[in-house]
This record gives sequence, C-alpha cells and structure tokens, in this order.
Amino acid sequence: MTEALRVAVIGAGRMGADHIQRLNTRIHGAEVAAVVDVDLARAQAAVEGIPGTVALADAEEALNNGDVNAVLIATPGFLHEDILLKAIAKDIPILCEKPLTPDAESSWKIVEAEVALGHKRIQVGFMRRFDAEYAALGQIIGNHELGELLMLHHQHRNPTTPPGFTNEMLINDSVVHEFDAIRFFTGEEITSVQVRMGKATKNAPAGQHDPQHVLLETESGVLADVEIYVNAKFGYEVATQASFEEGIVNIGGDKGLYTRSAGRWGGNVTPGFEERFGAAYDVEIQSWVDAALKGEIGGPTAWDGYATAACCEAGVEAQKSGEKVAVKLAAKPDLYR
Repeated sequence: MTEALRVAVIGAGRMGADHIQRLNTRIHGAEVAAVVDVDLARAQAAVEGIPGTVALADAEEALNNGDVNAVLIATPGFLHEDILLKAIAKDIPILCEKPLTPDAESSWKIVEAEVALGHKRIQVGFMRRFDAEYAALGQIIGNHELGELLMLHHQHRNPTTPPGFTNEMLINDSVVHEFDAIRFFTGEEITSVQVRMGKATKNAPAGQHDPQHVLLETESGVLADVEIYVNAKFGYEVATQASFEEGIVNIGGDKGLYTRSAGRWGGNVTPGFEERFGAAYDVEIQSWVDAALKGEIGGPTAWDGYATAACCEAGVEAQKSGEKVAVKLAAKPDLYR
C-alpha cells in the first residue's frame, strides 16, 4: 500500500489518547497524522509534542485530508456508524474500537457496506485476542492438545463503575468481550444467552443489579458461563477456565509477583484494563498496521463486530425476561468465510 500509515485518530478521550501515544512511541510503520475530537482543546492537547500532526474538531475533515490514509476510531459507540460509512467510502484501513456499532441493525449496515466494497477494510478492537494467555489457550484448543473443548468459565470483575453505568451496560460494555472471546476460542457462533440475577452487592448503584451470571451455548454445544461483577472493589480481574476431555486450563486472574515474607503472602491485582491488557493493545495495533500495509486486516472483522452486537441484544433481552434467548444472525456473507 504505502511505506507508512498516516492515521487519523478519531476521539481523544481515555482510549483515543492511549492509542495516540502508542502509535507515536511504540508502533512501527504508522504515524499520527491527525487527531479529531469535538472538544478541539482536547485534540490540541493530544497532539502536543507530535510533529506534523493536526488537531481537528470534525471527522469528515480528517478523512478528506490528503495526508491521511488510515483511521482509528475511538469515539463512543453511538458515533461509530457515520464515521465508519464515510471511511469505507474512502476505501482506507480502519481500526474501530468495540463496539462496531451499538446494535445489530446498524452493525449489519456496516457489514453490507464493506461487502459492497468487495474487500475487508475494518478491524474491530477486541484486544483480548492478542493477549499472550488468550493466544496460548486458543492454540491448545485449536490443536486439540487436551481433546475436545467442553466448557468455558469466565470471570470479569471491575473494581467499580463510573456514574451512569446501567444494567444494560454490564452486557454491552463488559460481557461483550466474553462474547467475542467465546467465539474466538470455539470458532463458532453463540446460539443462545440467558442471564440469571441472584443476590446483589450493596455496592451496586441504584438501578444496577450486580453481579450477574450469564449462560451461553455455541453451535456445537459448548457451554460457557460468565460471572460479571463490576463493583468487586478489589481490582480489575479477567480470568478464564477451560474444561477439556483430558485436562483443565486456567488463564488470567492475579498477575505479577507472589511473595511470602514476614508471616504474610500475596501479590497484586491490576487496577484497570490498561495495566492488564496494555501489551495486548500494542500487539493488536501493530498487527493492524502490518496487515493494512499489505492491504489486509490483522484481527477481528466487521462480521465479528456484528455477531457480538447480536449477542449483546440477546443478552439485554435475557436480562429483562429471565428467559433463554436465541441469538439472531443474518446469513454470513462470503467475504467473511
């Protein structure tokens, strides 16, 4: 394609600012050409110390900038659809942070637009696929080293939630990662979702039931469950246990040194997702850049974004009904087979 990607980063908030620094200091083959944020002062602050980078308040202006040949979308999900459609029309490499869009209907529009383009341009930011432990477990599953995979048990724990974090956001903003992980590990679509609500923590804000237990099934009958607990107080912990015909594999959980001294023992729990998955983000963005320079994508596709959106819709419906809800998917286009 070109010797380097000249990336417009759309959104200079928490995730966008992190990616700007990543592209500027740790990623090879890419440069930050523009930063866009509706808060122009925040965009200007984000480009300080990055020579040749412009700060803008309008995404379309960045896409029409002749110096831009790729886009990284890190805005809130409800803004993704319009930016994605305009970027697809430019036929440039796109990395879109999850969600692709907030609902299956609009995600399907993105899929249709990419299919009409005739080749894949969109990589969706499910960074856990690039975590070393996730990759190792995926290899064990793919190579059938311990026989067939039978069950998956996931724990997703946050220390607390920001103001306004709703019951539905437990599914749409948190369990969405497990939906993608289960699809990644099994290579199958999720066929049903059920959500059970038991005893709730006193630490959950009004209107939020925490924790919740999410039960899933895949096409071949692999069962999976997720404990989503977003006010766990002790730190950020993401863990998975896989049950095979011939063994059990655990990944995630506590990280770092485990020390015994002066009659005590213990270690540390990561405080947030940046610390737990920082290396995975680096690998993810480098994979996107390397693939984009060859006219390809290096990770999850627009179909993956659409399929997880459909899972989230089933999950929210299951929250409200208490019933097992089927995941509804359109036929998979040949482009993603």
